[in-house]
Amino acid sequence: MDTHTAAGPATTTVLGRDEAPLSSPLDPVGAWGPTVTPAGLFHLIPVRIERDLPRIGRWMNEPAVAAFWELAGPRTVTERHLRRQLADDVHSVPCLGVLDGTPMSYWEIYRADLDPLARHYPARPHDTGIHVLIGDPAARGRGLGGLLLRAVADLVLDRRPACPRVIAEPDLRNTASIAAFLSAGFRLSAEVDLPAKRAALMVRDRNPHGLL
Repeated sequence: MDTHTAAGPATTTVLGRDEAPLSSPLDPVGAWGPTVTPAGLFHLIPVRIERDLPRIGRWMNEPAVAAFWELAGPRTVTERHLRRQLADDVHSVPCLGVLDGTPMSYWEIYRADLDPLARHYPARPHDTGIHVLIGDPAARGRGLGGLLLRAVADLVLDRRPACPRVIAEPDLRNTASIAAFLSAGFRLSAEVDLPAKRAALMVRDRNPHGLL
């Protein structure tokens, strides 16, 4: 699945909590800690370019990922994207998703109300957005995307009490990603025309009766 969605090399790498400070209008995502899922222990680890660029660059060149993220090419393409995400004035935290010690996905947790996306829907203060890709082809198509999306949305709503809802905007053509969001408790709120795509606006409400 891909949302911007897409899991990584089979080698196991244990990553400690990333304590590097991030200048962002988000809470310190690296301090959220791990969460237990039916698939194993899952942890969002903020990206460090020197450590993570080779892996993420490899994922971006997977055909299923490249079709929607459009970051295929030399490693410098991915590096520019990550450096923009890590800029001091950006409201997004790029993370590795680590499942039972193995990095297997890439996530961007961002303030949707401070993003250009907010011009395309009635944003509320502290709306929190998610972009995700599962990098390993073997991890796709098994329901893992929906399971982890549910876990991360639960984390956002638990760790960010001011957040009224979690937002995503997968490409409308990406039916696998939309299905994963639906299975994770999101609802399809609207179809929106964004500069680079026609998107499905997916919403996971804190209040299950909330309406966009």
